[in-house]
Amino acid sequence: MKLPHLDSEGKVWMVDVTAKQPTVRAASAQAKVLVSPTVMAALREGRVPKGDVLAVARVAGIAAAKRVPDLLPLAHTIGVHGAEVDIELAQDHVLIRTTVRTADRTGVEMEALTAASVAALTVVDMVKGVDRSAAITDLLITRKSGGRSGTWERPGFETDRSIQA
Repeated sequence: MKLPHLDSEGKVWMVDVTAKQPTVRAASAQAKVLVSPTVMAALREGRVPKGDVLAVARVAGIAAAKRVPDLLPLAHTIGVHGAEVDIELAQDHVLIRTTVRTADRTGVEMEALTAASVAALTVVDMVKGVDRSAAITDLLITRKSGGRSGTWERPGFETDRSIQA
């Protein structure tokens, strides 16, 4: 199997997407942050000492989606045309769902994952003084659309139909 990020001699290189035509693309990802019942109550009641955890995590996730080429050495610089970070307080965890859109030559899966990761890291950072056991789990792509491979949905996951390219 030929890997696209390796040249004929096995050296890592950045894939050249110059000849590809820009297309509308979108990707969604999610992450969970497991926290104690004490932290869940504090989040619901707005009593976390560091402030509005959900607002800060949303902004951090959106900012992260725009910084992927700075973090991942082989990622292309693309125009992030839309980024959403939705955060839900489930019974025993914080659920983060992200959707990123572009009209470019390569997909936005890494942008969606990075947004979910950084939003989750922000939640952990803001609650760690109350709950050192907070843990990030289930970071994954749930849906992608656009590009040569078309639409893909992870079986068994609720998807946001608005991301269709």
